[in-house]
Amino acid sequence: MSYETLEFEMRGAVAHITLNRPKAFNALSLTMSKELCDLSIKLGEDKAVRCVVITGSGEAAFCAGGDVPAFAENLETLPTLLKEMTTYLHMAISRFAWMRAPVIAAVNGVAAGAGLSFVACTDLAIAADSATFTSAYTKIGLSPDGSSTYYLPRLIGTRRTAELYMTNRVLNAQEALDWGLVNQVVPAADLAAETEKLANKLADGPTEALGAVKKLLLMSLNDSLESQMERETRSIAHLGGTADGQEGVR
Repeated sequence: MSYETLEFEMRGAVAHITLNRPKAFNALSLTMSKELCDLSIKLGEDKAVRCVVITGSGEAAFCAGGDVPAFAENLETLPTLLKEMTTYLHMAISRFAWMRAPVIAAVNGVAAGAGLSFVACTDLAIAADSATFTSAYTKIGLSPDGSSTYYLPRLIGTRRTAELYMTNRVLNAQEALDWGLVNQVVPAADLAAETEKLANKLADGPTEALGAVKKLLLMSLNDSLESQMERETRSIAHLGGTADGQEGVR
């Protein structure tokens, strides 16, 4: 698969996606939204994929958010452009969320706007010690997208989420770790190696069980205790009949 704004590579069972617009700080364009959507669907249907890693090209940015210069060039049709971009972006995020393979964000630099959303919506996140995190939406008179209003309150709480959105506070990597936005902070020079280690560990694990964990966690946020426990019953019983489940028990 070849893309204009993404680099894609399979390393064993791990799919590596690099947001590749370094001169624009890997900002999200309409083309990138479409390509992420296309790739998320294909990876979700590929049983050989057992883990996905998303990172940014270069050292400066993971993803600086939406392509604001492109927005400025299309002010008369900006509502249409934003609807089209978010249609593809949100479909991609949904496909990544529901696929069985765990998704890891390797945050190599600035994560702003939609970049912050990418961090929030992945299953696990590792950040370089040089990474920074900010919302930036209201700074240009816009509201959040990319699922962050769903994930951030659950990850860091409503008060802290409101602070990020309303003040555009910038978090350093240690603050992001302390707040629960990322799982781990490592020296920038070690980010690729540490991410690879985690991705390979997950890819070597029980993929069906990991996928079940993802689904249960997504559904737990909007349902009753009893409904969630019924899902747990069905899920663990199903996995008990799979090859992975029976091998693990043995």
